[in-house]
Amino acid sequence: MKRLNFRLAILLLCLYSCTKEKPSASKKPDNVFYNQAAKYRDLEKLDSAFLYFSKGKEFSLKQKDSLGIAKCLVNMSLISSNNGDYFGAQELSLEAIPYLNHKNKDHHVYIQANYNELGLVSEHLARYKEAINFYEQCLPYAKDDFTKLIVNNNIANVYRRLKDYPKALALYKAILKKNVSALEYARILSNLAFTKWLANPQYNASRELTEALQIRLNKKDLWGQNASYAHFSDYHSEKRPDSALFYALKMYQIATQLNSPDDKQQALQKLITLGPASSTKRYFILYNKIDDSLKTARNASKNQFALIRYETEKSKAANLILQKDNTEKEYQLIKRETLIAGLLVLLIVTGIVGNLLYKRRKKRLQFEAATLVKENQLKTSKKVHDVVANGLYRVMKTIENQDKINKEEILDSIDFMYQKSRDISYEVEIPQKLKQTFAERLAHLSSSFSSLTTVVNVKGNTDLLWLNVNEESKYEIEHILQELLVNMRKHSQAKKVDLTFENENQHIQINYADDGIGMKKATQFKNGLTNTVNRIKSLNGEITFDTETDSGLKIQISIQFS
Repeated sequence: MKRLNFRLAILLLCLYSCTKEKPSASKKPDNVFYNQAAKYRDLEKLDSAFLYFSKGKEFSLKQKDSLGIAKCLVNMSLISSNNGDYFGAQELSLEAIPYLNHKNKDHHVYIQANYNELGLVSEHLARYKEAINFYEQCLPYAKDDFTKLIVNNNIANVYRRLKDYPKALALYKAILKKNVSALEYARILSNLAFTKWLANPQYNASRELTEALQIRLNKKDLWGQNASYAHFSDYHSEKRPDSALFYALKMYQIATQLNSPDDKQQALQKLITLGPASSTKRYFILYNKIDDSLKTARNASKNQFALIRYETEKSKAANLILQKDNTEKEYQLIKRETLIAGLLVLLIVTGIVGNLLYKRRKKRLQFEAATLVKENQLKTSKKVHDVVANGLYRVMKTIENQDKINKEEILDSIDFMYQKSRDISYEVEIPQKLKQTFAERLAHLSSSFSSLTTVVNVKGNTDLLWLNVNEESKYEIEHILQELLVNMRKHSQAKKVDLTFENENQHIQINYADDGIGMKKATQFKNGLTNTVNRIKSLNGEITFDTETDSGLKIQISIQFS
């Protein structure tokens, strides 16, 4: 029900931000970009709205209007999450927090909206405890009972997903005791009945679910009907599959009428499970079409939003350069006027000395700037080689070596490369939260280079071995091994590769051996092997290439850890 959540959030923002402002002599200039963005948002032209909210943010930054900045960021976050870019939405909402003043009541509606958005995003990312935490931070800033009802319902829904049914039921019951509208009563009643049934599969929830559905039919609440049919389908799935199938079809019809791809997908999942064998293939084809179009549309939106933010940051950098040039010109003018006011002799002497110092300083700055640019280029080249070139090669080999391709695993690998390639633009790399241990990561790395013609054997790779190694060193070691395996597949013609890991006197010894064509003594190292040697040196380690063997290649790597 993402589109419904988006509309509720926008409705609350519109209701609370349209209150009459107090006249002020120091009132800031009207933000025309924000006003235009709000019009596009209300017309659901979300790409245009995102662009103008981004411009509105830059306008507010120049005006030092913290609330204006936060308003734009919150709206950009809502648009991003509505288009499936949950990580982008989370980043924008977190960026908005420092600009919001908890002591200023004018900020409270945006604090409430921002925490609620962080809760929804965390819920979509299955970080349920984080979601509850954000929803609870949202509650103190809710201005009325309607907003509190929405937030408490969200909290109850998360408890239901966590299967903490007692807490969920207690919240639903507490909300029902409030003076709520017919549609809100139907929403809570349906959630309550469905949760009672989840807690006790013998519970007869039919009467309450029917009452909620009837209210929604009378009020022509299509989003509510969609939710009711989903509950009914799940409720009847075990004991009355024919009824479950009927309600799944009703849900699909309503979702089609609402043009909600997410809900159509949910309905099709139920139809695939419940429908007759003759219809399952048709439902599956429909599901895949929706899934492909959703992924394409959301990836396009993510790229579009990322491009808008990139262009904005680039424009800001250009303005800073211009300001620097103007400052330098002003400095030169003041310096010249000061020198003219002095004595002629002092002017000549000071001019000569000043000119010499200026030239020396200019050369030093130019040298430092050139050195910094070169270092950054080398860093970027190294990251691109590690993340994009070797990462893509690894994915290619995984696809090539597997008889049955695991689509989800390949998509996860490509998404990981996408996230890491985005991080290249940051001066400090954003850490990734990894589900695997380091030993598992190395095992997965080696297995991705095994094939019908090449076997990669790994010995001694245990979690205990890497216990005292920090994450930065692990990152470097992983890319060292990836580089060796990539070079093996590209150049060695090896049929067997042995990777052995040992711990000797606080040294981790890595021995690599293959039965390929080996390496000549005079081999010139290219970027990959040069990066590998530099990485090992950065870890205070040593690497030895054994080129004296008749065939194959042996490499010994030794790294000391305290």
